[in-house]
Amino acid sequence: MAGRRALGRRFGWLWASFAVSSYGTGLGFGAFSFMAILVLHSGPTQVAVLAASGRAVGALVAVPLGPWVEFRRKRPVMIAMDLTRFGALLTVPVAFAFGLLTFAQLLVVSIVVAAANIAFNAASGSYLKSLIPSEDLLVANSRFESTTWTSTMLGPPLGGAAIGLFGPVTTVVADAVSYLLSALGIRAIGGTEPRPERTGGPRLRAGDLLDGWRYILAHPTLRPLLLNAMTVNGLIMAAEPLLAVLLLGHLGFSPWQYALALAASSGAGGFIGSRLARPLAARFGQRRVMLISGTLRACWPIGLAFVTPGVPGMLLVTALQLAMVTCIGVFNPLLSTARLEDTAPDRVARTLTAWSISTSAAIAAMTAAWGVLASVTGARTAIAIAGVLLLVSPVLLPRQSTGAAETPGVVAEPGVVAEPGVVGEPDAVEGV
Repeated sequence: MAGRRALGRRFGWLWASFAVSSYGTGLGFGAFSFMAILVLHSGPTQVAVLAASGRAVGALVAVPLGPWVEFRRKRPVMIAMDLTRFGALLTVPVAFAFGLLTFAQLLVVSIVVAAANIAFNAASGSYLKSLIPSEDLLVANSRFESTTWTSTMLGPPLGGAAIGLFGPVTTVVADAVSYLLSALGIRAIGGTEPRPERTGGPRLRAGDLLDGWRYILAHPTLRPLLLNAMTVNGLIMAAEPLLAVLLLGHLGFSPWQYALALAASSGAGGFIGSRLARPLAARFGQRRVMLISGTLRACWPIGLAFVTPGVPGMLLVTALQLAMVTCIGVFNPLLSTARLEDTAPDRVARTLTAWSISTSAAIAAMTAAWGVLASVTGARTAIAIAGVLLLVSPVLLPRQSTGAAETPGVVAEPGVVAEPGVVGEPDAVEGV
């Protein structure tokens, strides 16, 4: 089993750092929306702008970070991004304490945190690939995935309780401190890390900004995987606020029923799926399981359009969410592993940055588009349209095999990466 395989002290510190920041993020889930509503008395339009703009503008700000991260030691970059997130978030409770908090500050902080998230993920993915052997990547990514879903299941309810007991800034402080602890954990990893050699001159060129996208679009497996990720993540996240409107508004679900049906089932499904990913891949082949789980995860959301009031509706939502997120929990660590295996070592940071920016932009655009669609057709119809489009999304998954990675129990050798154009051998949620 993945959980019993020892990956060494240095990976242990990396995993611990990831865990503490994940639980901090879970506790702080929705904290800015609560602050905007409870403290600043913002309306629904401003709350929506805060959620969408932070992600979209943060992705735009992160465009030059890919090549910048690529040619620097990754561990110092990770520490710097943790400290950046710590400092940015800490300004919120300070401003609140002095009565100076504004909507503009929340917007700026959300943009800074979103950009730092992308840079951190790019650096950590590259660092992980250099830290452990290729055959252990799926083990590591499965552990990150299970940690993510556990924090998703436990964090928001605890955070909501903390806000009720201690006030609206409590979870923002907890989230900020989690990044400080993460930085200390990454520093404790120790060891030496060589500085990456830069080819083509010491300065950042305009062409470097697009290197990640050029590499992905020229690659026979990364290209369809990215298009699939943008489509699936965008449609699932676009339907999420509409589902809240349908359940809480039109169907009369109470907040605790909504939280139980979605948060608890999502956390449980993600944890179960992440624990199944490696055993299934060892038995049936990594790419085959990724194709099947990637297809199945798109089959369940259409059922949300048929939810009814009362207990039957709650049970239907819980079952659909559990099934979908279990498939996502299987798929995500396989995607993250395949993405690292298929990316040349000197391209990882740029590729992961381009990937994160693309998926973030897709989520922001589709969320806005589905909000407009729902205003015209209604929430249930908009959810149904998203579900129908999701049923088509598996055609974007690559059918090509990489040979070694497709053989049950066998993983591609470290450093063996298909050249662009040659057949050869992962988001609301992907691993490090």
